[in-house]
Amino acid sequence: MGTPDFAVASLDALMRNGFNVTAVVTSPDKPAGRGQLLNQSAVKRYALQHGLHILQPTNLKDPLFIEELKQLRADLQIVVAFRMLPESVWDMPIAGTYNLHASLLPKYRGAAPINWAIINGEKESGVTTFKLQHEIDTGTILFQEKVEIGETTTAGELHDELMDVGAQLIVKTARAVEEARHGKILNFVKQNDQLATHAPKLFKETCKINWDLSGVALYNLIRGLSPYPTAHTFVKNGESKLQLVKIFYAEFEPCVHSFTNGLIATDNKSYLNAYCQDGLIKLKELQLEGKKRMPVSEFLKGFEIKHEASFV
Repeated sequence: MGTPDFAVASLDALMRNGFNVTAVVTSPDKPAGRGQLLNQSAVKRYALQHGLHILQPTNLKDPLFIEELKQLRADLQIVVAFRMLPESVWDMPIAGTYNLHASLLPKYRGAAPINWAIINGEKESGVTTFKLQHEIDTGTILFQEKVEIGETTTAGELHDELMDVGAQLIVKTARAVEEARHGKILNFVKQNDQLATHAPKLFKETCKINWDLSGVALYNLIRGLSPYPTAHTFVKNGESKLQLVKIFYAEFEPCVHSFTNGLIATDNKSYLNAYCQDGLIKLKELQLEGKKRMPVSEFLKGFEIKHEASFV
């Protein structure tokens, strides 16, 4: 059960390791783009390529869906980046339902664990497989695998690494559950709720840069939202109307200054910096609304920064 690319890696790993995937459950096709053509999930596209049975329920409590799921007689259900399941679904298989979560639970329970780990300046992340129960992301842990977060790691880079590590952990989990049916003991670890932190869904307000923050906080925010949904700001450039700018990559240089936070420093050729609380944020890759993502030197060729321009 899954929807995005992150889930495809686990599905592919299960297939390549000889597990009998009786079906995939994924989100319904959604209209997208100007033509509002129906867009299939990454999991559905993979399933079609490999001739797998596909279920796309709108309502996970629909009696017809529940009955079709029962008819599959699956021993085990694997959930990767999907929706919250009703008990009638997760309690169905004889061996249970296991979820892959992109954090070291109980840290970063919620919708955006990869982003928040980087935004909060964590030095490590990882993946967890756990057995589903009532409250979201609270089930007993079976396996975990740690991954280091580098000084320059972006959310996109961490996503891809955890996707691959997680796929191997799903295979390990499925094998362990299979062996447990033949007498091997599974060693579960109960989550300590007192150590839990949360990773709520990201909204536009989360992505709006506050130039009064410290340089480290700004640098982590930009990394933690790159390449999606992307940190953004507005440029106040002379008499022009405010224009939205997305920032994909930047560096932080500490320094003492007396300038207003957000004030832009540039030669209009090779560099574009902005002052913050304790230094300079040096923009390296950005995108003006309606334009392509580009390095700062290319950006400045088509966008002149006037004297005393600032980010707001």
